[in-house]
Amino acid sequence: MIFDAHCDALMKLWMDRSLSFQDGKSLHVTLPALKEAKVKVQCFAIYIPETVSEEARFTVALEMIDIFFEQVIGRFPAMKFVRSKRDIDALEENEIGAMLTLEGCDAIGTSLVKLKTLLRLGVSSVGLTWNWSNAVADGAWERRGAGLTKFGKQVVEQLNDAKRWVDVSHLSEKAFWDVLEIAQFPIASHSNTYRFCPHPRNLRDEQIKALIAKDGMIGLNFVPYFLTKEKASITDVLRHLEHVCSLGGARNVGFGSDFDGIEETVSGLDTVRDYANLVNELQKHYSEEEVERFLFRNFYDHLPQ
Repeated sequence: MIFDAHCDALMKLWMDRSLSFQDGKSLHVTLPALKEAKVKVQCFAIYIPETVSEEARFTVALEMIDIFFEQVIGRFPAMKFVRSKRDIDALEENEIGAMLTLEGCDAIGTSLVKLKTLLRLGVSSVGLTWNWSNAVADGAWERRGAGLTKFGKQVVEQLNDAKRWVDVSHLSEKAFWDVLEIAQFPIASHSNTYRFCPHPRNLRDEQIKALIAKDGMIGLNFVPYFLTKEKASITDVLRHLEHVCSLGGARNVGFGSDFDGIEETVSGLDTVRDYANLVNELQKHYSEEEVERFLFRNFYDHLPQ
């Protein structure tokens, strides 16, 4: 079984309304591919493209949620909406859990009411920024490198109260440390290690150790240029995994592929269907229990509810 903490299929389905979750040729994540890969839980991110005007972003978030319920959940009985361990436990053998997440708080502007609305609609994890700044915090590519704003702290406190994940992927370093001080359920849904690939989106050893100390999760992603400066292979994914484990994170690491949010792919990991290739490599180096933890159990165990 696999728990994948991040994909951008909703963005693609929103941008091209002709695509089908059944057989969309440009989709990395489709129902047949999820079944073939034995994915048990797939997180679907609500990511608002930068081209969307500020005043339209919340509406677009609602449109993506509508696509999620109409085109992913509504049309396919095998896809079940999940928000908790209990929901996942209730899945039948042939059913796949679909979880809603938010990538970047641009959609809520400066409104806690909008955030609460998204949580009530079923969002289980909230990434505070994309790569730039918003009313909550600065992102990883924002040169200013500021931390959480006053409103950003209110957002984190709201997520604590609602028992939802606070996702630190894409944050500036200052904002990361601000979040770690107050977040009860921090994760990095799709981030790799700075040690093996010094990119602003990756986590330094001190950040990884801090997430582990807070019993958070790190979802390693399959973005080639977050893995290596060379041609990326599955071996590179394993290098980042082993490094997190060496820092004490064997029970705090999983995968957040970023499928459908990338154009170039890792050799051997072209779509979610290719998780089988990763599983085969993991089984060469780790015990059955460790592989099961990396692929599913670690993220499952860290669900706040």
